[in-house]
Amino acid sequence: MSFRDEIKNIMERDPAARNIFEVLLYPSLHAVLLHRLAHRLYKADLPFFPRLISQISRFLTGIEIHPGAKIGKNLFIDHGTGVVIGETAEIGDNVTLYQGVTLGGTGKQRGKRHPTVGNNVLVGVGAKVLGAITIGDNARIGGGAVVLKDVPPNTTAVGVPAKIVAFRPDTNAINRRVENLPDPEGEMIDALQTKSRELEQRMSKLLHNQLQTHMEELHELQHEHHLTEELEQRLIQLEERLSRLEQGLDKVLVKLEPEPPRKNGNGHKHEEIIEGGTKSL
Repeated sequence: MSFRDEIKNIMERDPAARNIFEVLLYPSLHAVLLHRLAHRLYKADLPFFPRLISQISRFLTGIEIHPGAKIGKNLFIDHGTGVVIGETAEIGDNVTLYQGVTLGGTGKQRGKRHPTVGNNVLVGVGAKVLGAITIGDNARIGGGAVVLKDVPPNTTAVGVPAKIVAFRPDTNAINRRVENLPDPEGEMIDALQTKSRELEQRMSKLLHNQLQTHMEELHELQHEHHLTEELEQRLIQLEERLSRLEQGLDKVLVKLEPEPPRKNGNGHKHEEIIEGGTKSL
């Protein structure tokens, strides 16, 4: 877990935590962070330093956690003074320990000799959980209890020695069973939603295709309109050229027309004798 996650865990679990700056002073935060560092060094078989960090943590916080202990996510040690967690202890996720709790052994044997605590377990003030026993998920251990035997999941144990006094059903398991029951109405709603999504996709595709077709037709019309305008302009140019040609032709024809004959003073035509005949003047 990150430093931010550890702070968030305390803020959610402790109603007395008013802001982050207060949480930074919590001995449980210091103890858990120092233990995670010591545990990494312990797993790396580094001598001396894991134990040194553990002792420094104990001196600063009053909480003694052996470097070999395995701790899951979101451990919350409330107040914390006098808490002892042994070398082979294993703690699950979302566990709460109050002050004076001991997760210890009962002898000098080697190997597994400390408790295994499941997820979502709460251990009350001054409780002693001793030996290689298992505390089941969602269990509760009363304050001052001495636990020497396994505690089943979803139960509460109190007394010296501790005895099971209450059983709490596993609401998560009940919820899982309920979730597995058939739900015809839900299945029908899911089927309708799936059909609705399919229809929406088909309609969207159809509209897209129609829009694309209309756009192509519009482009074709624009292209044809452009061609029509071009033809009109060319026809106008041809008409202008034809008009100019006609005007030029008229001028040429005017120049080619013969001049009318001129008359003399008596009103008779002048004639000139030329070879081969006469020519009127």
